[in-house]
Amino acid sequence: MLIASKLDRVARSSLDFASLMDRAKRRGWRIVVLDADVDTTCPSGELMATVVAAFAQYERRLIAARTSDAMQAMKSRGVRLGRPVDLPDDVRNRIAAERAAGKSLRAIVAELDADNVPTARGTRWYASTVRAVLASLDLDAEALAVTA
Repeated sequence: MLIASKLDRVARSSLDFASLMDRAKRRGWRIVVLDADVDTTCPSGELMATVVAAFAQYERRLIAARTSDAMQAMKSRGVRLGRPVDLPDDVRNRIAAERAAGKSLRAIVAELDADNVPTARGTRWYASTVRAVLASLDLDAEALAVTA
């Protein structure tokens, strides 16, 4: 038996849930969803589970659409999206200058580590960390271009 507190913890779409119900039926186990008081052991429970799954999928899609619309509106107003900037500007500018000078990500990492420059989290530098700083700078430039 699979017992879940909420249907959205079981499947992300109606199709996923229908597939899971079919698998449960073929293999002889049951699905019980507590928030919707759904027990798939009877035909009416299966029907209710399918309807609840369809509405859950619909709600997820509405939320995603509203979130996307809100993010696009913020972006069009020049709001900088992404994680907050925790790294000092001098370190960010140094990374940008070194990359603009043609240095590889690993070379930049080696120089930052050699100079004992701390990351925002106080850990060691990685190429992916430097890439993330460069992406953050791109977000800043994108936000500035909208407001200019």
